[in-house]
Amino acid sequence: MISGRYYSNMGGLPGQTELLSSKATFKTAYAVIPKRVMSDIVTSVLPHWDATRAWIIARPMTGFSETFAQYIMEVAPGGGSERPEPNAAAQAAIFVVEGEMTIVLDGTAHELREGSFAYLPAGAKWTLKNNSQSLAKFHWVRKKFQAVEGLELPPAIFSHEDDHQLSAMPDTDGKWATTRFIDPADVRYDMHLNIVTFQPGALIPFMETHVMEHGLYVLEGKAVYRLNDDWVEVEAGDFMWLRAFCPQACYAGGPGRFRYLLYKDVNRHVDLW
Repeated sequence: MISGRYYSNMGGLPGQTELLSSKATFKTAYAVIPKRVMSDIVTSVLPHWDATRAWIIARPMTGFSETFAQYIMEVAPGGGSERPEPNAAAQAAIFVVEGEMTIVLDGTAHELREGSFAYLPAGAKWTLKNNSQSLAKFHWVRKKFQAVEGLELPPAIFSHEDDHQLSAMPDTDGKWATTRFIDPADVRYDMHLNIVTFQPGALIPFMETHVMEHGLYVLEGKAVYRLNDDWVEVEAGDFMWLRAFCPQACYAGGPGRFRYLLYKDVNRHVDLW
């Protein structure tokens, strides 16, 4: 079982003697929100959530995320929500980076722990509770579901990273691989939340440019990431947003492996207006 592999040390406040300089960047094609930015003073509290705070690191707005919102949730012992999702059109993808919690979906309880993944369809009735004696921390990606006439709705998914084999990119000897929680061939789903893993020395050997929008949260290690015209050093705890068609590449120089949680929108025609 994987343990302690996911960055979860959010919070605190930089000291008065620390330098103001930061790699925090907000540009037309991409944004970088480093871990140092995710302090106590930028958290949000949410309606119908008890003993919980959230770092909202992406939201739909002009010039930023267009298809999704991403939260890092911290739920204290005994905390949670009986009414977590206010929008019946929103689906959820959840990945646990620390602690334990229980999601009850349509009357059935599912125990989640560090490394667990859950997909909750739009309109589903679910609750979340931390019944443990320690903090629970998880990423929560919310996206408005795009229904397709004649296509059945996607079912819920509960799994764990340990349950999935790494899918290696061709001709990489497994140095660049993906953990896919949702079957990429299943067009009922209009979003994916994956874990991408690079072994030391691995790279994306070309400038990817594609219609999918990305949210990338670094779970482990460090690398240099090419974002449009810039090379940016990133490490565990940093978040990147990449607009559709933003050129991107990566070099993971080590010394350890580099891993990130990756959101992308998939499997739908583009809207015309």
